Amino acid sequence: MIMHQTFMQHAFEQAQKAAEQNEVPVGAVLVMHDEIITKNYNQPITLNDPTAHAEILVLREACQKIKNYRLIDAVLYVTLEPCAMCVGAMIHARIKQLIFGAYDPKSGAVSSGMNLIQSKHFNHRIAYQGGVMETECGQLLKDFFHKKRKR
Repeated sequence: MIMHQTFMQHAFEQAQKAAEQNEVPVGAVLVMHDEIITKNYNQPITLNDPTAHAEILVLREACQKIKNYRLIDAVLYVTLEPCAMCVGAMIHARIKQLIFGAYDPKSGAVSSGMNLIQSKHFNHRIAYQGGVMETECGQLLKDFFHKKRKR
């Protein structure tokens, strides 16, 4: 659990960078064999790319770095429960485990809105755990949207 907290802290720092860029504050870190391979944050506005979620960006970067589209031994840390697009990409990449912070009751595709990650319709299952640094991750999102609504 301590390792989860440590790696999630790195993801949280990425989420803070997203907020500074006026992007929805979601950060992700991809770890293999207890070593950070890559980290990034949401950038759909900055990159003019609807697929530029933190999870997608770290998956792309990690695959390029290890020169393989499969990330068999990877653990993905993300500050918000992933959406359906990101879960699909994780399944295709064969991520071993997902650790996320805040739950997303509106568009979460792991356990809140729907559970795609364990669907019997796919040939790969991803172990997962939610709620790591849930309060901090959730508060960052709440603060971000509160500021947006005030403008």
